[in-house]
Amino acid sequence: MAEAVHIRNLVKRFDSPDSPGQSVFAVRSANLEVKPGELVTLLGPSGCGKTTLLRMVAGFEEPTSGDILFGDRRMNEVAPNRRDAAMVFQSYAIFPHLSVYENVVFGLRLKKLSADEIKKRADRVLAISGLTHMATRSPNQLSGGQQQRVALARAIIMEPRVLLFDEPLSNLDAKLRDQMRVEIRELQQRLGITTLYVTHDQIEAMSISDRIVVMNSGVIEQIGTPREVYAHPATRFVAEFIGKANFLNATVRDGQTIDVAGVPVPYVNQANAGDQLTVVLRPEAIALSDQGGDFPATVKRAMFLGNIAEYLIEVDGVGEWLVDSPNPGESGLFQPGSRVFATPSRAALHALS
Repeated sequence: MAEAVHIRNLVKRFDSPDSPGQSVFAVRSANLEVKPGELVTLLGPSGCGKTTLLRMVAGFEEPTSGDILFGDRRMNEVAPNRRDAAMVFQSYAIFPHLSVYENVVFGLRLKKLSADEIKKRADRVLAISGLTHMATRSPNQLSGGQQQRVALARAIIMEPRVLLFDEPLSNLDAKLRDQMRVEIRELQQRLGITTLYVTHDQIEAMSISDRIVVMNSGVIEQIGTPREVYAHPATRFVAEFIGKANFLNATVRDGQTIDVAGVPVPYVNQANAGDQLTVVLRPEAIALSDQGGDFPATVKRAMFLGNIAEYLIEVDGVGEWLVDSPNPGESGLFQPGSRVFATPSRAALHALS
């Protein structure tokens, strides 16, 4: 059965290597509730604390303070091999001298399960992982994606209540990475295992997660669905880290309207007239036209990227905006120096709190 994971006021502090007697916080007061069967991704740049947080859940790092619970069981002092959790590493960590089958059943042999039980579990896991026909191969006969499947199969054959991933796809090329994240998500949903997944890749996080935890300098900046953290970022860091963003200065006119560079925009949050706000505007939420619109502008840079054209425009009296226009093969490409009009989608404007 899947297990809920509760992370409460978790702190990890290290002694500073540069300043004796001083501390460095890898994780600060982290709070997270992971529902049974949910896939939650810890997302952030290198050094943000996401891997340290995952390793504390796995039992490889001891918290400085706070609690980790699986269901109602406190896990802080429980050894990693007794936590009923399995971890898939970035390096795969499969044994080069063992066949695929022997790699997959390695943990079961350590638990001294019967031969019948081992074969029963192995046949099932090899089948759902697409490895049945590769069972007798050695790791050096496998592609990177196939080796990753072996590492995943070795984890799930233990029937863990919690599955942990530490940047498992970072060693794969782009096309294989896209394929593997689909396979991981489908397998996780099929098995219903509660999963914590670490990555620095925003596309990976958006595509596989039920919810995303965005971390920065050891602090959780926002927790939400992929749509929530993209469309309604809580902080400027979240807006900049997930996708591309333009930031506009705005002034509150009244309870229902803000002024963005002289253009009135509906606004539903509480604010006082005269308040200054920063508004997030995503590049794909801006339409460009040479026939008229809200903001006159000049194209400074134009790049054809196949499915989109990426523009940098100078908006008169406002500043530079990034704009992503769909289907440039059909609509054509504005050239640098062209005069255009930019019209933001009103619904896509989001004021940072």
